[in-house]
This record gives sequence, structure tokens and C-alpha cells, in this order.
Amino acid sequence: MDFLPIKRALLSVTDKSGLKEFAEFLHSRQVEIVSTGGTMKFLKEAGLPVTAVESVTSFPEILNGRVKTLHPKIHGGILADKDNPEHMETLKKHEIAPFDLVCVNLYAFASALQKKLPVRNMVEEIDIGGPCLMRATAKNFHSMLVLPDPKYYLRAMEEIKNPDGVSLAFRKEMSAQTFKITSEYDAMISLYLEGVSV
Repeated sequence: MDFLPIKRALLSVTDKSGLKEFAEFLHSRQVEIVSTGGTMKFLKEAGLPVTAVESVTSFPEILNGRVKTLHPKIHGGILADKDNPEHMETLKKHEIAPFDLVCVNLYAFASALQKKLPVRNMVEEIDIGGPCLMRATAKNFHSMLVLPDPKYYLRAMEEIKNPDGVSLAFRKEMSAQTFKITSEYDAMISLYLEGVSV
């Protein structure tokens, strides 16, 4: 699709700069906000209505937060091609609501490196759900918008204000930036693991 109206968003961020203003903007445009953990707490404290991920999945966060968004009710809603009638019928069959926007940034592994924690502690700083959400959304940029960094919020708001929806060109640009960010993140972890003993 050339233009994507934003009706449902998943917000799950480490860096909360600009988040309140962005979420307030989404709420003012009747966008449903789905969120997790600390982001959900932050948004609720800001007085915004938020749908908990576990109320979407009907499954609680487990393994000390290692598993919370890795679920078909989340990833099905992200990966469905909205131009494919079969995909949309599958969502309907399984009662999966589609997402339009995923706003995620990653655990600050670079900051964790400075603490020089033991390896067992460092692996807990490796984000799994975040990169999965980002890459899934970036792959499906024809049907989704991914925002991997707060610096894109203002541009995204301008795009969302368009009565037709967010342009394909902007969605493709955000997809490319997302794959760049996740590849750099993986490279940083790889270099760390190559340089430490277990």
C-alpha cells in the first residue's frame, strides 16, 4: 500500500525521551497503544490509556521478562501483508488484530559494556524481543511503520498527520535505518563475546 493509516501501535522502548509527547499525539488521533513493562508503566503514569501485551496474548510475561512479545498475536499482527487477502483472512480466523506502527529501541548494551559485568550478567543485557519486533516490522514495511529511534518521532508525526496515511517512502527509509541499527547491535555483541572467556 502506498499510504498507511495508523490505527494501532506497539510501543516498547528503553530510551523514553520524547515518548510522552509522541504517545499523547497518537492518543489524540485515536490510535490504540499496546505496550509492555516499563514503557506501559511510564505511559500509564502520564495518564494515557494503554493495552497490556499480555491482555492481547492472554499469556503472562515469563522467564524474568525474556519472553513477553514473542507470540503469534503480536507477530502475526505485525507480519501480515495488508494487501494480501489470504493474510487478512488468516488474522480474522485467529482473531488477531493487525498493527500499523511498532516503536522499539534496544537495551543499551553499549552502556552495559562500560560496567564490565560478568558474562552471565552481560547476556541479560542482550535484547531478544526488541530486535525481533524491529526486524519483523522492517521486513513488512509495505504494511507497517517501524520507528527505531526517538529522533524520528517528529517526522513520523508529520507523516501520520497526512489524511491518506504514512508514505511508503518514509516507511522504507525507516526499514533501512532499522536493519542498520540491528546489524550494528548484533556486531557489538559478537565482538564482545569473541573477546571474553566463559
